[in-house]
Amino acid sequence: MGPTASGKTELAMHLYDHFPCELVSVDSVLVYRGMDVGSAKPDAQTLERYPHHLIDILDPAEAYSAARFREDVTPLLADITARGRIPLLVGGTMLYFKALAGGLAQMPSADPVVRARIEMMAQAAGWESVHAELARVDPVAAERIHPNDPQRIQRAYEVFLLTGITLTQMHAQQSAEKGASGPSEAAVLPYTMHYLAVAPQDRTVLHERIAERFVLMMKQGLVPEVEALRNRGDLNSAMPSIRAVGYRQVWDYLDGKLDESEMVQRGIIATRQLAKRQFTWLRGWHAEIEWLDSLDPKRFEQALKALQEAAI
Repeated sequence: MGPTASGKTELAMHLYDHFPCELVSVDSVLVYRGMDVGSAKPDAQTLERYPHHLIDILDPAEAYSAARFREDVTPLLADITARGRIPLLVGGTMLYFKALAGGLAQMPSADPVVRARIEMMAQAAGWESVHAELARVDPVAAERIHPNDPQRIQRAYEVFLLTGITLTQMHAQQSAEKGASGPSEAAVLPYTMHYLAVAPQDRTVLHERIAERFVLMMKQGLVPEVEALRNRGDLNSAMPSIRAVGYRQVWDYLDGKLDESEMVQRGIIATRQLAKRQFTWLRGWHAEIEWLDSLDPKRFEQALKALQEAAI
């Protein structure tokens, strides 16, 4: 695990070379086909040498979720271990790791009628107005959810309309129940999990890496990649795939809402904000984590030692 641009893939490949592993991607953007540059997806040559499960499994028009990730990865882990190999999960989508390790809170299923009602509200007055309505009924959730995040706004407000209970109240109730009874049997995985987190100790180094990588993505063709997605005609800026960091800023640039300089700057800032959220997840992780410094030349040896000791 680790923040974006911290060197997770490099470490995973090193471990792959030393253990009988199969790599499993834990990334909400790498699942999409045709989204290669902006997601920092390993190139074809790398994937041939180091194949990853759960990369390029979805069209960008489709939505992916933590619940679906758990559904996809659980039988995959069973298959890998049945063949006598070790699943090595690598990525930065922390909610997916949490869903795998501890299960997900039981929420009401999506309701097409209620969702259509919310979307009509958004079309009439904008998602900001829906966010304002959410703030009226569930100020805690609204504080946590950005006004430009329509998917999460819709889901939080949908839960309230369906149940009469706010998302915040539901999470608090389920946390209390879980604390009293422990995780459900379905949530407990039949594996020993060992967590490695890789990140630079100096946060300014990560910020520099993020800026350098975004500029490199621009040179590698991020704008043409997003333009090709936009020209398909069946995608829009509200979809989960296009709201991914980097993609939504370039989409706004192509829509004429930003000039190129603003787009690059906002893309870098959004990526740094993502890294900050990933650090927050890691600091509050429920289990012990082996921290590795991205700049430490001994990090590979440290990771090998940690996993060897875990196996013993």
